[in-house]
Amino acid sequence: MSTLRRGPAGPVVAARRRDRRGRGLRGPLMPMNLPGYRTRAERFDEHVLAAVERIERRWSAQLEGTEFAVEDVPPSGPAPWEHGGVPLGRCFPADAGLPSRIVVYRRPLETRAVDEADLMDLVRDVLVEQVAHLLARAPEDVDPEYRS
Repeated sequence: MSTLRRGPAGPVVAARRRDRRGRGLRGPLMPMNLPGYRTRAERFDEHVLAAVERIERRWSAQLEGTEFAVEDVPPSGPAPWEHGGVPLGRCFPADAGLPSRIVVYRRPLETRAVDEADLMDLVRDVLVEQVAHLLARAPEDVDPEYRS
């Protein structure tokens, strides 16, 4: 429902109301202290940060300057070394003044995970694999709790 008001120049302007009483939303739909307040992407970013912190505690000297990033989906063109399937993460070594970068893809990981705990484990394992590739080591050397 809308009401009519007179505008500054004199013509009639239709003003729209937000709801029946004109009050709009009274507050946030979900309180900030509940887990549902954060989006899936924000929760995923927290999982990645926790896994990176865990890895950096052991390998901070070797990973200095390495950037970690999260993207929703991988680009449509696979890298030349990738064979079949959708990549869960990628490692880009340092090149031409650019720092090394490890990218984790959110949507493929969320699709493969059964629940939140499984997603945390999967994120950790993918990051361990990518760090191992970057450091030219076995994933078990990077994190003893790695599960293949």
